[in-house]
Amino acid sequence: MRRHGKNASAPDACSTTAVRRGRAGWARLALLALTAGVLIPLVAAGLRSVFWVLIGVAGLALAAVGVWWALAHTGVVRALGIALSVLAPLTVLVLYAVFGLLAPAFVGLALWVLAVTAARMALAPLHVAPVRERTRVEPPRRPWILMNPRSGGGKVDRFRLVEKARAAGAHVVLLGSGHEDVSELARQAVSDGADLLAVAGGDGTQALVAEVAARHGLPFLVIPAGTRNHFALDLGLDRDDPAAALDALTDGVEVRVDLGFAADRVFVNNASFGTYAAVVGDPAYRDAKAQTILETLPDLLTGDDAPRLRMRAGDTRAEGLQALLVSNNPYRRAVDAARPGRRERLDSGLLGVLGVCVENSAQAARMVSGARSPGFLRLTAREVVVEADTDTVPAGIDGEHVVLPAPVLCRIAPGALRVRVPRHRPGTPVNRPEVDWPRVARIALRPLLPG
Repeated sequence: MRRHGKNASAPDACSTTAVRRGRAGWARLALLALTAGVLIPLVAAGLRSVFWVLIGVAGLALAAVGVWWALAHTGVVRALGIALSVLAPLTVLVLYAVFGLLAPAFVGLALWVLAVTAARMALAPLHVAPVRERTRVEPPRRPWILMNPRSGGGKVDRFRLVEKARAAGAHVVLLGSGHEDVSELARQAVSDGADLLAVAGGDGTQALVAEVAARHGLPFLVIPAGTRNHFALDLGLDRDDPAAALDALTDGVEVRVDLGFAADRVFVNNASFGTYAAVVGDPAYRDAKAQTILETLPDLLTGDDAPRLRMRAGDTRAEGLQALLVSNNPYRRAVDAARPGRRERLDSGLLGVLGVCVENSAQAARMVSGARSPGFLRLTAREVVVEADTDTVPAGIDGEHVVLPAPVLCRIAPGALRVRVPRHRPGTPVNRPEVDWPRVARIALRPLLPG
């Protein structure tokens, strides 16, 4: 029975009121946990609690100095750095235990985590906009899929991707020795009449074929058969079941996403310059990652050959950067243990920029303050210019080492790539708002109005 008039909106009104009550409940829990997290250490240590907080911060700063020594030096200094990075926080824990403050400290930390989690729940959008319905697209007539059997430890064979793709009507090409020109293979597929290009492999291979697809206006299909598959993750695909991506061939929808460019090279995730790019470029990196990093970092951070980059983005200038990361859409935050390397969206039309400059132990200690540290740069831009004192700049394009002529113009092409995804997939990252405590307090104390 269809409802008319005022009562027709009753379910929506009830739903809105319930959401408001839920938000108020989370806000009150956040304030209660925050208050308890402050009072418990204060009651346990009295006015000395400020002193013990400073001891904890000092321990973290000394640990950061130890990490810096371990990375930027060799020999005895590296050994001292390793010892300091371990002993500093351990000493703080021992002091807390001796003076009976270990349990209150852990309880206070747990309550702080609870307070932040509850605050974010309270600040979640009141009305969740429904997912924009997209018209289902017709299945491709001549899909072409490039598969790398070596990616992801052999996911192509383990998930029987070749058989399943061919059963869905796709023409499959397998990479062999690793010396093939991936872009040329994709261009040849277009010449042969392919109406969809796809890759089962790592993000570096995805970027090369995505560029060809975007250039010819063809849809692109991502099959997460690589090791990390960050692009697939942010598209909402199931990385644990690469074969599920093949559903897009028969029951798919299409989304438009941005593409990043570093000079003439496309990246779907990011382009890195400086320290990381130099490490990736070392021939020994592929076979011995940890050993190569430990052997090369001292010279890259403090040696005569240490990279020093300059960056221009709009009115922002920075110089002396040791590492610079330019991403296709900004990452959520610099360090996110819950969702490392996640992007809220892939269609904002903005590059994300992260830069680091740490030259000594004092700056390493100040990095404990996080993203507001003077040694840390974070911004968004439509174009970024990377400059160096050399004619060329090593770069890591989605993890692949390349050398680009300096200066390097990084730009974003909004909506340049048509991506075909399954209609049913796990989904994209959930927005977690930053904590605004005054707003949380207003939500907690605001009386609920009827309707």
